[in-house]
This record gives sequence, structure tokens and C-alpha cells, in this order.
Amino acid sequence: MSASRLNLALLEKQQISTYRQAEKPISIVHLGIGAFHRAHQAWYTDKVNLLQENEPWYIAGVSLRSSSVQKQLQPQDGLYNVVEFDADFQHTQLVQAVSQVLVAPDSPERVLELMAQEHTKIISLTVTEKGYCHDPATGRLNLDHPDIKHDLANANAPKSAIGYLVFSLQRRFKLEATGVTVLCCDNLPQNGHTLAGLVGEFAKRIDPALASWIVDNVSFPNSMVDRIVPATTEEDIQQHALTGREDRGLVKTERFSQWVIEDNFIVGRPAWEQVGVSLVCAVEPFEKAKLRLLNGAHSALAYLGYLNGYQFVHQVMQDKSFVVFLRHMMRNEILPTLVAPKGMILEDYIEQLLTRFTNPNLHHRTYQIAMDGSQKLPQRLLNTIEDRLNNNASFDCLCFAVAGWLRYSMAFDGKGEPIEVQDPYARELFAIQQAHFYQIDDLIDNYLSFDKVFSRQLAQSELFCSRLKYWLGIILANGINTALKVLLIEVK
Repeated sequence: MSASRLNLALLEKQQISTYRQAEKPISIVHLGIGAFHRAHQAWYTDKVNLLQENEPWYIAGVSLRSSSVQKQLQPQDGLYNVVEFDADFQHTQLVQAVSQVLVAPDSPERVLELMAQEHTKIISLTVTEKGYCHDPATGRLNLDHPDIKHDLANANAPKSAIGYLVFSLQRRFKLEATGVTVLCCDNLPQNGHTLAGLVGEFAKRIDPALASWIVDNVSFPNSMVDRIVPATTEEDIQQHALTGREDRGLVKTERFSQWVIEDNFIVGRPAWEQVGVSLVCAVEPFEKAKLRLLNGAHSALAYLGYLNGYQFVHQVMQDKSFVVFLRHMMRNEILPTLVAPKGMILEDYIEQLLTRFTNPNLHHRTYQIAMDGSQKLPQRLLNTIEDRLNNNASFDCLCFAVAGWLRYSMAFDGKGEPIEVQDPYARELFAIQQAHFYQIDDLIDNYLSFDKVFSRQLAQSELFCSRLKYWLGIILANGINTALKVLLIEVK
């Protein structure tokens, strides 16, 4: 017997109570309602709502590109399950906090209207690093980005998250409405401050008075998010359907979850601190530790592991050489660049991360992590290398990881099979490889001149240049396995 589709009517039929109430206003509009948001921010908000101490905070999720999530959740009245997996643990939570799902290109006016409404207290975002249409090396808005060019000329039908933010804030400004909190939950350095700068740059192009109003009436708290959320598979959905309810919006994740937020909200927020969220004065130490240790290690193992034939993260962690490499990079090259957040022992955090990476139930694909490397590497690896250079300290493991990314961007794997590299600058990086593949000096010099990724400091560093030539040369000549053995001998 086939399972019935999850929705409110089915829950009522099965006599399962919910807190959902008809015609209750939206309090949070979230841009980028992918799996991560559903397993993290919406999951936490649902936990607050379940406390039933106040009116529920309802979320309107917005997809800026695809209609896939709307197709998953709309027939289910926004309901979905989050399944947490560890080696010896499994728990399922029905999440009810998402009451609407919109597709921005289909209804831009409705999205802007919702974002600008008085009862919308928070606009949050998980649009990935590339979704901010900025230069990761400088943190500035890329005014040549096609979406930004389009948005500056199309106030009623923007494409980018920045465009939707500014034009919705412009509506509040014109109506003399209350301000709002804009909560970035993506992996950007000082993400709130960075987003405030991008919004300010765009707003000044529209109306300097609007830009001034935003400074006085909109808060941009910094935040740090941490949870591993792999892509849900059809097998996952079919396995869950054995419970009697088909859930096309199912999300799977690990048991671990962390959210640290600067407590800077203009007009209220959910009582997230009651369900495990840390509301703090300064997020930066947490953010920096997570970006460099978790995300930096994730990127390293993704590129190198994929090239070595490993499809999943836990498979990489079954290779002892990779574990030795990651532990050395994290303990000896990344850790010295960090200041431990209050109450956090970074040595223990490293071991916890290595254990999390071994989770065999997540099936987190190396290819998924490897996407959009040009947007991720500055904050995950390159900034750390700059710190090491400034302190005359070694950085060979970090450099090896960067060489792995460059090798991956060449668009063929360790067996010579083609790779579909998903990256905003895939074409430019591939063109460099095509023009200079047989001359390693010219190859690296041209990579380092690509200032969309590499800073001037790194481009001008003879030491970084020489080490990158050395490690990429060894990887190209011998493959990842042999090159990794050479590295581990040299860094002992």
C-alpha cells in the first residue's frame, strides 16, 4: 500500500495535533529555502513554536531561482520532516514553521510585498556565497554582475537577493514603516557587516536618502551556522515513506547543530536562546573558527578526495593518509591563526569535526561540497594562508589544498574523465589551464593574477607562488595519492 502525501489534512485524519493556525501573519521571510535552512533556522524556529509560550513565528520561504522546493512543500502545506542521523542515533522532527513557499521569478511583486509588510520582523538568507553578487577577495558589490545590472534597472522584478532586499527596504522607507532585521546565515566573513555593506552600496545607487534610512532603521546581525546537511536522495524519501506518510520535502542531517547570533534585532525575534541558539555580543571568534576549521577542512577533503575517487566524505575519512593530513592542517596551520571563543576548546573542536566527518549515514557528496570554490576559498583557506605568511609560518598543507582546488578546476578527474565544474568562474579558470597547462610557471602566474579569487598579497608573495607551483606540479605529475605521501613526509 502506497503512503499518503504528508499535509495538514492527513495529520488531522491521523489525529496528530499541530500548532498551525489559519491566516496567521508571516513574521520571517527567508530567501533561499534550500535543505540547509529547513534543517537549521526553520528547525530551530519550529522548536520555539512548539514551546507554545507565545504566538508562533511563521516563515515564508522564497526560492530565487528554482521551483523545486515549492513543488515539494506546497502540496504538503509547508510541512516536512528533519531526520537526524549519527552512527547510533536517529530522530525525526516534523517541522511546521514554514507556512508559505514562493518562487521569486514567478511572483516578484508578492515577494517584495511580503518582505515590506509591517508584520515581517526578520528577513533571513541562505543563498550561498555566490548569491551575494560580490567579489569575495574584497567584499565589495560586483557592479558588473549581470543580476546587479538587471536589478538596478528593474525595481519591480529583481533577480538577486541584494535587489530584493534593497527594493523591499525602499518600500518600507517610502511608507515610513518600521525597520527590520536582515539576518545573513551564509558562510561569509562577518556576514552581517558584509551584507550591510553590499546593501548600502546598492542603495546609494538607487537613492542616498534610502541608504541613510537603512543605516538608522535596519540591523544586520552577524551570525555563524554549523550543521552538515547533505542532499536528500530518492532512497531517503522512499525509506521514510515506510512510516505511512510520503514526504517529498524530507531533509536529513547530522545530530550536531550550532547557531551563534549577534543579539541585534530591531523589532523582536523568536526566543531561539530557549532551544540551544547562542545569542552573543561578538560572533567573529566562532565564525572564524568554523570557517577555517570546518569549512576549510571540508573544502580540502572535497577537492582532494573527489580527485582520488571518493564519492562521499566518510569514504575520504576511511583513508588514514587523509585523516593525518587534515589533522595536521587543522592543528598546526589553522589553529594558530585563531582565538578560541569563550567556552570553546579548539583542540577538542578539531577532534569533534574529524569524528563528524566520519558519519556514514549522511552520504555527503564531495562533489556537492566542491561547488563554487572560487566563492569559498578566500574565507576558507586563502585568508588563513595570508595570516601564516604574515607570521612567517609554514602553510604547506593549506597550499596543498589550494593546489587541489586548482587541479579540480581543470575539469578532469584522476582517471582523466571529465568533471562538470560548477563554479561562477569555471570558464575563466579552464581557459587559463588550456592556455598554460604545459608550463607550470606560467600556469600558476596566470592563476594568481586572477584577482576575483587571489588577493594582491598572495599574488605578490614569492613564497606562496613557489609552494603552489611545487605542490600543483607534484599533483599533476603523480596524482593525489603519491603527492599526499610526499606532503606528509615533508610536514612531519
